[in-house]
Amino acid sequence: MKIQQDVRTLDRTNGRVHSLCSVCSSKDVFVFWEATGLPIFCNVLCASRDEARQIPRGDIQLAFCHRCGLISNLAFEPKRLTYSADYENSLHFSPRFQKYADELAARLVERHALQNKVILEIACGKGNFLRSLCRLGNNRGIGFDPSYEPAESDDDTIEHITYIQDYYSERYADHPADLICCRHALEHMADPLAFLRNLRRTIGTRTDTSVFFEVPNALYMLRELGIWDLIYEHCSYFVPQALSYLFRVSGFDVLDVTEGFDGQFLCLEARPNGRIGETAQLDGGELGQVASDVRSFADQYEKKWETWRRRLDEMHRDGKRVVVWGAGSKGVTFLNVLRTKDLIQYVVDINPRKHGKYIAGTGQRIVGSEFMKEYRPDVVILMNAIYRREVRASLAQLDVRAKLVVA
Repeated sequence: MKIQQDVRTLDRTNGRVHSLCSVCSSKDVFVFWEATGLPIFCNVLCASRDEARQIPRGDIQLAFCHRCGLISNLAFEPKRLTYSADYENSLHFSPRFQKYADELAARLVERHALQNKVILEIACGKGNFLRSLCRLGNNRGIGFDPSYEPAESDDDTIEHITYIQDYYSERYADHPADLICCRHALEHMADPLAFLRNLRRTIGTRTDTSVFFEVPNALYMLRELGIWDLIYEHCSYFVPQALSYLFRVSGFDVLDVTEGFDGQFLCLEARPNGRIGETAQLDGGELGQVASDVRSFADQYEKKWETWRRRLDEMHRDGKRVVVWGAGSKGVTFLNVLRTKDLIQYVVDINPRKHGKYIAGTGQRIVGSEFMKEYRPDVVILMNAIYRREVRASLAQLDVRAKLVVA
């Protein structure tokens, strides 16, 4: 059975497109998967079911560059996305994620000798990670994010942090820093090469500045079938080779590229150099396995989609009460591509800022975990396996004996 309406795939022989790679300008670009009618925002806070279901929608046309390894959405329209305080994607309410973030911050402070230094974070969100970096090393912080909104519990006078509700750009070159970090923003940029070259020019002669970037790991999507990570907001998907190449041609020496959060993230550390625009090419053999993964992805996606559609239909037919745990990007994608608005009523999330809001596209109400005591679900669908132990403990504490399954 072919996926209909929401998701469709291209035949392999029709995959060539007349487009240039946004990183290396190669014409060897191949479209391997498409989706239509997905919400352009996953993490916007919708105040009503009608507002959620009327959210603007967009298409995804994933293309793979055989030269540098970048995967990009050719149907992406950057002017459609404007981030504001209504955007909420913080994961720091999870003890498991907070542990990861704290360990990452401690590692960066130690590796880059960040004591009494200046930390600049691009796309800092609500400032959780920046506060951790400042607290650990008695550092001063500058955070840039148009969606930043101070919380009543924040006491940033202690950490000496300044927030600027704007996108970071060259006009902020008068804010030098010892570490520039950026987590989960590069994948939202239609032209990551232009952004990084602008960043390199902004750094100027301060070549002792350390740079840290974190992005979703496209290998996890391809090999572990993390298909719920495919969202309109992500217009660029990086494998390690593509991420490293992008920084090298932007004027940085790449110090390290590692996987984090059980392989779901890529972490890159770099230092600026004087070689902006180098023409280094990748050995084609490095991307051979990635190209193979790309070629098989559409079929694997369709199989997983069909399996979950069948399981949801069976649960509905058997009268099961089903909830999804996780109102982030994965949950929103799962609920939309499987057309669940009549199958699932509630989505659980531990982020209190999301409670009482509605899922973009399908309109399910977002509730806190305490609601489970009243609703008594039969099945809880967990959107990320890394939280399995945490969620299982929460269900036990609530005395909810639902079956926990990972999407």
